Amino acid sequence: MNNLALLIPALAALVAVGSWVWRHWHPASFWYGAGYPFRLALVYLTWAHVAAGCGLSRTRRRWRWTLDAVPVAGSAARSVTVATCKRRWRRVDVERAPRLGWLRPTRLGWRVRVRLHDGQVPADYERAAEGIAHAWRVHSVRVADVRPGQITLWATMRDPLTEVRVNPDTGRLLTVRPGKLDNGSDWIIDFRTVPHWLNAGATQSGKSNLANAIIKGLAPQPVALVGFDLKGGVEFTPYAPRLSALATTRPECLALLGDLVGEVEARMALCRVHGVRNVWHLPDHLRPVPVVVLVDEVAELFLMADRAEKDQVAKTGTALLRLAQLGRAFAVHLVICGQRIGSDLGPGVTALRSQLSGRICHRVNDPETATMTLGDLDPAALDAARTIPAQMPGVCIVAGQDGTWHRARSVYVPEHEAEHAAHTYAHLTPSWADLTSSLPAVRPAVA
Repeated sequence: MNNLALLIPALAALVAVGSWVWRHWHPASFWYGAGYPFRLALVYLTWAHVAAGCGLSRTRRRWRWTLDAVPVAGSAARSVTVATCKRRWRRVDVERAPRLGWLRPTRLGWRVRVRLHDGQVPADYERAAEGIAHAWRVHSVRVADVRPGQITLWATMRDPLTEVRVNPDTGRLLTVRPGKLDNGSDWIIDFRTVPHWLNAGATQSGKSNLANAIIKGLAPQPVALVGFDLKGGVEFTPYAPRLSALATTRPECLALLGDLVGEVEARMALCRVHGVRNVWHLPDHLRPVPVVVLVDEVAELFLMADRAEKDQVAKTGTALLRLAQLGRAFAVHLVICGQRIGSDLGPGVTALRSQLSGRICHRVNDPETATMTLGDLDPAALDAARTIPAQMPGVCIVAGQDGTWHRARSVYVPEHEAEHAAHTYAHLTPSWADLTSSLPAVRPAVA
């Protein structure tokens, strides 16, 4: 007996130490081998109580074999009255939790399909997501993959955005990997899928770092990079070896935008001659170089100091809008960045925003910028953007790639790394003169 009493604590200590070592040295196998089975049992055993506490259960009428009376004890031990018990088969009110599907593990948690009760909508579960996360003891719970009558709850054990380590270069044309999403997957920006992006954020929010990541990811690719920097060129001048053109004043911006519109028209004529809808259907030897246009501070293009600048602002807005409307088919893509994006900048900004289907919102100083960036997509995304902490630069709300929104964080790319990439791949930079000489090169290839 004494040996057994000593053996049990020793075994418990051995199991605890072994579990700690296992989890420390190989957390992935520990999660799938020990953590996931425990969480699976916890979710299924407590789901009825969790659903009731979050207001997701519904009362249904069900047939049950019930009792009409139960034994009743008096106040004194000597006086005990036993009522007559009579069983009856009848319909009673029963609280039913939504039906859960199979718990499927992920690297950071799990996802589970939920069948909605009659009259329920996904918004009911979005409101209850925080309560479910606390009940399950996880970092967050999100509603994803909405189908008629069903949703998927995605539970994340820890915040994957605490530390982000990825390489922005994907090796695929017009595709970059600037960071991570809140579900643990890579954040991919594919300009062929979502051609134009709006990137809003206050100072020190990570907006410029995201631009660095995009430049570093696109530098090794056979694309032309064009910069608009009305801060006197201090943002994009270090990357000039990889830029085919750089405008730092408003007259230069207007001239460069005119060249870009002319290039789009030339590519349009080339596609018309060869009977195709876009440049991607052209033969490889005729396909023009893709162009990615980076605008550092869009508000500077629309601000007017006096009435003399009104015509310049109108022409600038019209040219940007034409590029946004026509650029996708002709491999001209926009990344519009700004600290302040509001309706007070004029109708040109509002019209331009409607053409930028990719949206990225970092921490902002005023709610109108967040509303202009995300307000027309999803109110929940707008609420999430307003809660981004200043202590986590690079965290943003992303909408555009798959039709839903995600919290994301860009990988930290110091300026010297982006500058090194610009110098390393400077030999891939097409000259602006060669790039804009495509119009004279158009020849009728077919009768």
